[in-house]
Amino acid sequence: MRIIRVAYNNYSFYAQLLDGEVLCLDRSKGLDKPLSLSEVQVLPLAVPSKIVCLGLNYRSHAEELGHELPQEPLIFLKPPTSVIAHGQPILIPSMSEQVDYEGELAVIIGRQCKNVPADELAPYIFGYACANDVTARDLQRKDGLFTRAKGFDTFAPIGPWIETDVSNPGNLNIRTLVNGQVRQQGNTSEMVFSVPEAVSFISRVMTLMPGDVVLTGTPAGIGELKAGDEVTVEIETVGLLTNTVQNAPQPSAPVTEDPAATLQ
Repeated sequence: MRIIRVAYNNYSFYAQLLDGEVLCLDRSKGLDKPLSLSEVQVLPLAVPSKIVCLGLNYRSHAEELGHELPQEPLIFLKPPTSVIAHGQPILIPSMSEQVDYEGELAVIIGRQCKNVPADELAPYIFGYACANDVTARDLQRKDGLFTRAKGFDTFAPIGPWIETDVSNPGNLNIRTLVNGQVRQQGNTSEMVFSVPEAVSFISRVMTLMPGDVVLTGTPAGIGELKAGDEVTVEIETVGLLTNTVQNAPQPSAPVTEDPAATLQ
């Protein structure tokens, strides 16, 4: 099943995407008839409490960087505010001169997950999505840390839907295309730590909550994005995530568009 989050007539809701039609899953919205994709706005899948990422989790990527394979999962976080939807623009910040794509398989957590063994993880995974772990590579080198380099707004495109029917996440072809040209091509079988191994490890460090996202690493072929580019992450049986790239507007004043985003 493909689960998508959309906006329609001032409502936002989760829906099933079936044969190109959007079927609302929330009966309280009173939307009994199917909608076409052209009638709705595709939204980010959710606002996770956290996005946990794996570094150097593909052998080919570790090799291209000249690093040894990690002995245990290397994890770091991206903020929830970095999430955008399929079709929304990636914004290149003015403080970076090199922003890279990293096509990845995203794991969507469905149940609270703590200290779960790898062989018992299946019920805790809701589904899978395509993701792009966008990275300001020059800032990563400069800082020696990942927070700023990977934490900008728009640096975590995830979507376009959650695919719940993935029989073998350990054997999926994954590609990243920029302006229609293949830049990354690999298979999830190249992972150093499989999805169950990685998520189990993370659950021993921190509690994973429903809606949390685990980004499972990227294959070889990372490269730079420029304003005007269109980048697509394509994963077998999961989907196809496309975003354009723009220069971020110069900051001029504090942004306070959401009156609900205050602590009373």
